[in-house]
Amino acid sequence: MKKEFLVGTAVPALMACVLSTSTSARAQVSRASDPETMISDIVVTAQKRAENVQNVPIAISAFGGEALSERAVGNVSQLASLSPNVNLDSGVSFSASTAVLAASIRGIGASDFAFNIDPAVGVYVDGVYLARSVGANQDLLDVERIEILKGPQGTLFGRNTIGGAVSIVTRDPAKTFGVRGDLTVGRFDLFQARASIDLPLAENLYSSVTVDVKTRNGYMKRLAFPGSLGANSPPYTVYPASAYESPSREGDEDNRTIRSKIKYDGGSFRLTLSGDYAFTKGTAPTKLLQTTNGDPGGLFANLYNLCISTPVETLTAINLINMCNSSGSQLPSVHRGATFPVNRLYTLAGVNADGNPNNDLLPWDSRFITNSRDTSYATGNNFSHLRNWGFTGIAEVDLTDDILLKSTTAYRKSKWKSGLDGDGSPINMSTYSFEQRQQQFSQELQLIGSSLDDKLHYVLGGYYFRESGYLADYVISGEGIYVIDGPNWLKTNAYAAFGQIDYRFSDLIGFTVGGRYTHEKKSFEGGQQELSGLFYKLIGAPCSDLAGNVYPDAMVGGVSCQVAGNYPDPSNPLRIYPGGINHLSFNNFSPKVGVQLHPATDMMVYGSWSKGYKTGGWTTRYSTPQTFVSSFNPEKATTYEVGLKSTLLARRLQINMAMFLTDYKAIQLNYQVGGSPTIANVGDGRIKGAELEVVAQPARGLTLNLAVGYTDAYYTRLDPAVAVTSGANALQAGALVGSVLPKTPKWKVNFSPRYEMALGNGGKVTLLGDYTYISAQTNNVERTYVLNRPGVSVINASISYSDPAEHYTVTIGGLNLTNERYLSSGTAIPAFGAIIGSYSRPVEWYARLGYKF
Repeated sequence: MKKEFLVGTAVPALMACVLSTSTSARAQVSRASDPETMISDIVVTAQKRAENVQNVPIAISAFGGEALSERAVGNVSQLASLSPNVNLDSGVSFSASTAVLAASIRGIGASDFAFNIDPAVGVYVDGVYLARSVGANQDLLDVERIEILKGPQGTLFGRNTIGGAVSIVTRDPAKTFGVRGDLTVGRFDLFQARASIDLPLAENLYSSVTVDVKTRNGYMKRLAFPGSLGANSPPYTVYPASAYESPSREGDEDNRTIRSKIKYDGGSFRLTLSGDYAFTKGTAPTKLLQTTNGDPGGLFANLYNLCISTPVETLTAINLINMCNSSGSQLPSVHRGATFPVNRLYTLAGVNADGNPNNDLLPWDSRFITNSRDTSYATGNNFSHLRNWGFTGIAEVDLTDDILLKSTTAYRKSKWKSGLDGDGSPINMSTYSFEQRQQQFSQELQLIGSSLDDKLHYVLGGYYFRESGYLADYVISGEGIYVIDGPNWLKTNAYAAFGQIDYRFSDLIGFTVGGRYTHEKKSFEGGQQELSGLFYKLIGAPCSDLAGNVYPDAMVGGVSCQVAGNYPDPSNPLRIYPGGINHLSFNNFSPKVGVQLHPATDMMVYGSWSKGYKTGGWTTRYSTPQTFVSSFNPEKATTYEVGLKSTLLARRLQINMAMFLTDYKAIQLNYQVGGSPTIANVGDGRIKGAELEVVAQPARGLTLNLAVGYTDAYYTRLDPAVAVTSGANALQAGALVGSVLPKTPKWKVNFSPRYEMALGNGGKVTLLGDYTYISAQTNNVERTYVLNRPGVSVINASISYSDPAEHYTVTIGGLNLTNERYLSSGTAIPAFGAIIGSYSRPVEWYARLGYKF
């Protein structure tokens, strides 16, 4: 598809719309209008200055805080249904946490939380970038508005906004004393209490404190597997993990959040200091969907079944006795002060073929797949504990009436532990656990101004970002035949200078020119270890004996077993990741050029060309010994966009539309190579699509919202290695040239009618409906059949009553009223024997009492 797509199709279509509506638009603006039937303005800061969203030449979906509360949107992921071509999933593959955000906009995103993988959609809170997807699914506490910016935002927002940005703006303290909040109860024992207090401290000094407590029980029940054989499997606590916690239900939440702000308004100088703390605890419903025993790719599942079902004599004859005679850890796992089980070796060899039923183990097969989406035979870990806090200082100085100097300083820190039984059974066939500690500091300076009778607007700025952290992966497969302990340490320093100029030459035409130069340095050290000594056992004697013990210093073929097994670190015989600190540096220039036409009052046609990039890094989750470290380069996007923004019929109708074409280069594909999730620049893609957002107020009290998105995103090039490792087979359709990008439905439609009815006593009743249709999509690169998501339709609705003084509001509502269930995320690692997924939440009801004084 050539770029004439835009010139030959989009521009004539938009101009036709302009010509057909411009005359009436000019006439209607002068008419007197009833304020209650007029569409209100939304002020955004997408271009680093406050302006009406209708005047911003960017495709933006903007939502006010009251509208979000009214539609029961409680976290970032729930915004996805409201905005076209936006996908925001709570939780990603094997993370065991709904606080992790998998975000993609217009087909560009990331679906892994690993420290070496940066997001492609930036999430910002009060202008502060959240560097990790862990914790990015923020609870929306006392929010003033949210802006979803689509397409590369590299010029003003910077690195890792190649798909777009989600900007959360929290409410500033009021100048008068006030209290607001709500109490909510609902299905699964939901209880949520939110409160915000505005407290003036002195003249020009104001403060606010906001708290949120939320708990609810899980909806997925763990069942005891029938029979007694399940009790013979080693307990999950004998293997390395960040912690150990086995719930009876999955899908629960226990969250605590507090935010405080102090604002000084001295006229020409303003200072806002804020701090927040959140503790998020919960479990992620995880369902076993398919087993890969018997499949050629089901390596550890097949080996486990072979070990337990084959007599010892036969295992000895075929040289597998050392592999089957021991599972678990050969040596202690010690790093960063944590010590886990040592020398916990178990025998699997022939236990089901020795004539003794007392030591029999369960075979691995499909018997563990239950007949309900909301039940599981899991017995191992399922937990997530996240502590997240930070401070932000925003200072503004009016240098003149037209020039503002703004400084944003922020520090954030998080600690996270999680664990997941990834096989849904009493067997430790596929289990995962993680521990992450992260901290970041950022400083941004902006010079914002206007001149030439407000025809020229400009933003100049500088940005510094520093991040450091640690992530440990613990992965078990085949009941301890394979045991990974993977500590990783990363650091990033990034510097940027940016600027954008918007010049309105005349009432008809304006231009935008901008650019951002970024320089970043990254360092990484990987400490991945395979604790069972698997690759010594593969060599056999003298590197391992019949009991499964390993001998790294033994000689074979004139070299030590450690050298023969390709183990890279002489000081650690089980380390499979090369030692030493690795370094990368990247330079990027992200430009933007745009033109705006204003053929009528309250109407703008715009076109733009922009670039963005997502930073590079290293593959960290190797499953075999490596002698060198593989890195990957940044991925880049160039987007061509034309759009229309219009407010018509005396502000009773608002129509915004956009059409875009994106060249997506050096895509960082996350695909499986055996048991290793591997990252590499192995593909290019092309994305084209369109968006339509309509707001209409045809009658007093009635508002109709319509959002439609279409995306056609596909690969134009793939490295042959992907075809080998992620091609078509019995389990998957594979990643192929011409196949769709993951998590990118072709169609997305949201229709939301709202009717507000005044009562005789001065109160009001509000009826609200939400219908969302999302067409079929894939959940992973490999297009695993069982993980594919069909087209779904979701309906939400609510009714609320507000008293005449609007001090109280009572709301009763329902979510997912037709109980539409679909796989929101999933993991397919055939070598580990299991394909798992997480289903969307079932139908739920809620009742909320809101108050405001």
